[in-house]
Amino acid sequence: QKEDWPMHKLECSAMCAFGENWNPSETVRLTARILAKQKTHPERTQSEKLLAVKEFESHLDKLDNEKRELIQNDIAALHHFYSKHLEYPDNAALVVLFAQVNCNGFTIEDEELSHLGSAIFPDVALMNHSCCPNVIVTYKGTVAEVRAVKEIEPGEEVFTSYIDLLYPTEDRNDRLRDSYFFNCDCRECITKEKDKEKLETRKLDDPPSAEAVRDMIKYARNVIEEFRRAKHYKYILCLTLTPLACELLEICVLSLDKMGAVFEDSNVYMLHMMYQAMGVCLYVQDWEGALCYGQKIIRPY
Repeated sequence: QKEDWPMHKLECSAMCAFGENWNPSETVRLTARILAKQKTHPERTQSEKLLAVKEFESHLDKLDNEKRELIQNDIAALHHFYSKHLEYPDNAALVVLFAQVNCNGFTIEDEELSHLGSAIFPDVALMNHSCCPNVIVTYKGTVAEVRAVKEIEPGEEVFTSYIDLLYPTEDRNDRLRDSYFFNCDCRECITKEKDKEKLETRKLDDPPSAEAVRDMIKYARNVIEEFRRAKHYKYILCLTLTPLACELLEICVLSLDKMGAVFEDSNVYMLHMMYQAMGVCLYVQDWEGALCYGQKIIRPY
């Protein structure tokens, strides 16, 4: 606590002032801390030995109107929650900083892959992406650790993955284009050799047509986004637990029922929604429901 006080005092007084109405997003909180640290430590920090935050890529020229509007919303929230406790650069500089944080931020998880928050690790952000990574990033407190997952020869480039590798090639590259503005040309994306197994369909006497499979994949991607948005609004609007949990579980149950007519349980879209359903059950302490989904998930893994 003592070590973090210079940063936490930035939020402490604001939290007290806003009380229950204190709800800036993780991105806003992270950006506020970056601004405060740049003010108190104008020189490079220990985590900026190779790359400074100010040198981050922002891809500002590639932002569409929707992304620019979201950044302006974040800037407004920053001013709203921190105006009495922080000195700001001008709006243009804030747009660049938020764009940099969006492109270079890390999602922090614990040993059980539970979400803890967001952070930036400038030197770690130097690594390029591959869907066939040779390292992963793990976290120990406030430290990011880069761990090899295969043999790396001297002089060989170190690659990590920016995204969840569970999904098929098209989904992965959609995510990379949307968040990082590039297509991956690694061996896995070129060969697509794992896609067939990831998109396994049911073994039926009358198998689904290629068109039916494509339509179901489109539906699955849409329902995953619907669930993500509904889950996100829970934290934004601070809705009561039970009604929202029921709504989220209903999305899972209905989508699994529909997708199950075409997809095997080992299909990644089925696994995704079963995992979400298990999470909701754990959240409302429905242990039997969580166990049921967990047992279905663990078999394909």
